[in-house]
Amino acid sequence: MDWYGPDKATFGDRLVAAREKSNLSQQDLAKRLGVKSSTIKSWENDNSEPRANRLSMLAGLLNVSITWLISAEGSGVEAPKKMDEMPDDLHEPLKELTALRLNLLKNVDRINNIEKKLRASGKLN
Repeated sequence: MDWYGPDKATFGDRLVAAREKSNLSQQDLAKRLGVKSSTIKSWENDNSEPRANRLSMLAGLLNVSITWLISAEGSGVEAPKKMDEMPDDLHEPLKELTALRLNLLKNVDRINNIEKKLRASGKLN
């Protein structure tokens, strides 16, 4: 499985992975790039994308290729260990975390749908 491939991960996901692999906080990376930490957060959440000059700087600072950040091709971050390669005591917590995230995403979708209905009815400002 291509963990960071375009069908599995976004630009933001790959940016987080590369930043964490480089042991940098959002604040550290922001300082090195000369941007606000909120900008890094926005990129990591896929709310916005860096301009070409910042993208080039990101790739250099994080020791990955620009192509990998954009499309998961080229030199990047290795995929996390597979479940069978992890210590036994982590299997259950990781399964639980995966289930919780899935439920969270479903609930976010439900909330968004309810808000849309309320807005459409004029009952939510």
